[in-house]
Amino acid sequence: MMNVQILCVGKLKEQYLRDACAEYSKRLGAFCKLSVVEINECKISNNPNQAEIERVIETEGVSILNKIPAQSYVIPMCIEGKQMSSEQLSQKFEQVALNGISSVTFIIGGSYGLSNQIKQRADYRLSMSSMTFPHQLARVMLLEQIYRAFSISANTKYHK
Repeated sequence: MMNVQILCVGKLKEQYLRDACAEYSKRLGAFCKLSVVEINECKISNNPNQAEIERVIETEGVSILNKIPAQSYVIPMCIEGKQMSSEQLSQKFEQVALNGISSVTFIIGGSYGLSNQIKQRADYRLSMSSMTFPHQLARVMLLEQIYRAFSISANTKYHK
């Protein structure tokens, strides 16, 4: 069974988002061993300058790098990543497994993005959309797509 880890900066503040994540996490239990690791957001002023933003990105990046399992296939969610269909994500999981890799780590950065070190560590950079979404909603959307990808591979009725 594949290990899927989601590393995300920040906590879910809204109950409805926590409920949605809990539902998809429960459903994913049939397909993989899922863990969601929340990394503390760095504190920053209300009107940060570029140096403050870069400090936050780098500090959060170090925290993220320290949580990535050594042999994991790393997929950060970033704007410059490639978009893929649900079927393509399903095929990506199958390809990773066929290559003998049993761990996949997705990364959702903070509101200022991901450090260059995270992007360089990436095995595949993924973009959810050209649109901008709140980071908390992105977690729900990613969990749903992971569930959909496993459902496609298992030929369940979920994906239509």
